[in-house]
Amino acid sequence: MAAGTLALAVVLAGVGSLVSDSTPVPDDFYAAPDDVPAEPGALLRTADFDRAIPEGATAQRILYTTTALGDEPALASALLVVPEDAGGDPLPVVAWAHGTTGVAEGCAPSLLEDPFEAGAMFTLDEAIDNGWAVVATDYIGLGTEGPHAYLVGEPAGHAVLDGIRAARSVEGLSLSDQAVVWGHSQGGHAALWAGTLAGDYAPGAGVVGVAAMAPASNLTGLITNLDDVTGGSIFAAYVLDGYAAAYDDVDIDDYVRGAAEVQVEEMATRCLSGPGALLNIAEYLTQDTSVFDTDPSSGALGARLAENVPSDLIAAPLLLAQGETDPLVIPAAQEAYAEQRCASDGGPVDYRTYADRDHVGVVADDSPLVPDLLEWTRQRFAGEPAADTCG
Repeated sequence: MAAGTLALAVVLAGVGSLVSDSTPVPDDFYAAPDDVPAEPGALLRTADFDRAIPEGATAQRILYTTTALGDEPALASALLVVPEDAGGDPLPVVAWAHGTTGVAEGCAPSLLEDPFEAGAMFTLDEAIDNGWAVVATDYIGLGTEGPHAYLVGEPAGHAVLDGIRAARSVEGLSLSDQAVVWGHSQGGHAALWAGTLAGDYAPGAGVVGVAAMAPASNLTGLITNLDDVTGGSIFAAYVLDGYAAAYDDVDIDDYVRGAAEVQVEEMATRCLSGPGALLNIAEYLTQDTSVFDTDPSSGALGARLAENVPSDLIAAPLLLAQGETDPLVIPAAQEAYAEQRCASDGGPVDYRTYADRDHVGVVADDSPLVPDLLEWTRQRFAGEPAADTCG
């Protein structure tokens, strides 16, 4: 399956990265039922799904309970994809945390034309070929009632972990008690948070490994770098929208230029998409200048961004993958994050860099990361010792 042309950011000038001029409308599947269990990870609803699913696989949408910021109960949806011949031994679980698709309710990957292309899920076919089940959360507020707290760690990590727990309750399937979390970009941030939260929040999820690819690990550095990234103002709008919705002390007006207010509001209603989207970012944003008139790393926003750096212990083995030519998630910042992880008391850290690979290229079909990720994941399910690149 081709990797998505968009993940956390549109990073390549001239690639023709795209933003949709229409947003899907969630159907009744995503609505809360009358009686919602209090416990997170409870399966509420399933429905068959057949859009853009690889040959030899079947899929369902699932709706489940999870936990938003402040321990508030919430709902999330996901896609569960399994091999057609899934009637034998329990299937190991890969939990996929997708890259950026937008912040509006209609921007759930499960609502988009190609849910895995949109979220840059680059190894779905290979996961199915290996006999693994893939549960791909939409996150809270995408599909389900919002807001979507974009790049806010706890709710994203909760949605990933609760998707694993809910998938194990789907009738007619047998899933193992082991799970490996994969995520790219925004999803890499979510995967890291899932790793930090798993032990206390969802020990039953059985997370035996976390693979974070070009993760948004340094949020302060990321947002201050957006001015230098093609289409960066779109992602600045997403950050502002998500953090203002999540935190009462973050006010968009404190940071945005007056002339950019309408742009920020409008872009927060649009979804990122892959091929077939209707508006080219370069055409839409004829003046792709900074939306900020105040340093976004300062004040309440800066403090909240710092809070959402995934810095707590990750007990499971960690694979960190980084493209060496990534202009968005700066390699030097990722290396510093890897060093911080090495200095913690967590599990083994395997930090790998990929020459001539940028933010999107690191998860392309032909990326050398593909066989590395598959073998690393196979080793986690087999219980083999994890490599540790810490000095």
